[in-house]
Amino acid sequence: MRKSILARFNNWFIFVLMTLVVAVIVVASTLFINYLKKEEIKRVDILVSALKFQQEVTPSLEVQELILKIYSSNTTIPMIVLDKQDRPMVHRNISKEIENDTAKITALAKKMAKSYPPIEIKVPDGNNQFVYYDNSKLLNTLQYYPYFLGLFILSYLLFTFWFLKTVKKTDEGYLWAGLAKETAHQIGTPLSSMIGWMEIMKLENPESEGVSEIEKDIERLKTISERFSKIGSVPELNDLNFNETIRENYDYLKSRISKKINFTLHLPTYNILVPHNRILMSWVIENLVKNAVDAMKGEGSILMSVFERNKNILIEVKDTGGGMTKRQAVNAFKPGYSTKKRGWGLGLSLAKRVVQEYHNGDIRISQTEPGKGTTFRIMIKKM
Repeated sequence: MRKSILARFNNWFIFVLMTLVVAVIVVASTLFINYLKKEEIKRVDILVSALKFQQEVTPSLEVQELILKIYSSNTTIPMIVLDKQDRPMVHRNISKEIENDTAKITALAKKMAKSYPPIEIKVPDGNNQFVYYDNSKLLNTLQYYPYFLGLFILSYLLFTFWFLKTVKKTDEGYLWAGLAKETAHQIGTPLSSMIGWMEIMKLENPESEGVSEIEKDIERLKTISERFSKIGSVPELNDLNFNETIRENYDYLKSRISKKINFTLHLPTYNILVPHNRILMSWVIENLVKNAVDAMKGEGSILMSVFERNKNILIEVKDTGGGMTKRQAVNAFKPGYSTKKRGWGLGLSLAKRVVQEYHNGDIRISQTEPGKGTTFRIMIKKM
């Protein structure tokens, strides 16, 4: 429980940290662009000051050369000078396509006025001039840079998070598969010995009821061992009669669970043919039934139903146990999560893997409420 809370805290910490990094980069880039914008405005002010000086006094040859250098040094900022009648006087750094079209030049100047107010230059003869300007192409492009940069970094971080999560999930899959195969191997040795002793007991008393029951349990152990051995490999879906699989599982479980539990089964009157692996599907049903028994603390009712809906076969296991909270229902299928004091929390996780990865189906909690029981639903597509 504490590990789960710690892991969740770490995930949120990483998410907040990523968000802060992206926010800092966007803000820093925006401040830098605003700085460049102010520098361009300063350059425009210097240029306008030089033009004003040229209009107000008669400068010397050296001053005229200096003014010309200042004017020529502007190779990026678009500028247009109009007179009182909105006639173009001079222009710089505008599109070559409109350089000879006075109407388009005037229209562009008016468009520039929406970004920055024109600067007036007073002329002695009263025909004052107005300087229109706008951001350079580089600055206009850089204005979108913080957003693209932030989006790129965020996408990269999300991809990294997804990649690490996928790697972790793959490693967990290999871990569970290795554990399952090792368990099957460990069960195999004493099981072989039990089979040998079983044959000796049958020779001594072949009609013994106890011998018959032990033989059934040995067969069950064989099935369990085979289940574990199949984890991590792709099973063959050779079985078709789904009713028979459910009925066999029901009969076995009913004879083994407490008599205080009313265990009933509703099956269709006709055969349902669905490609499946009987051993693994029986494992799924057994996990759900055992969870239901634990939830009811050995006393209550379990209803297992099989029915068709649209193009799907649905299997429901409904109990009258203590139910789940929303948080418990969300985490129920996560590996390692368990509400019991004992247990590894692998049963429902492996059941989900069997249904989704091996049978292309789905398993979920269709209904649960504290104090009112839980209903698990398996959905598998028909042939």
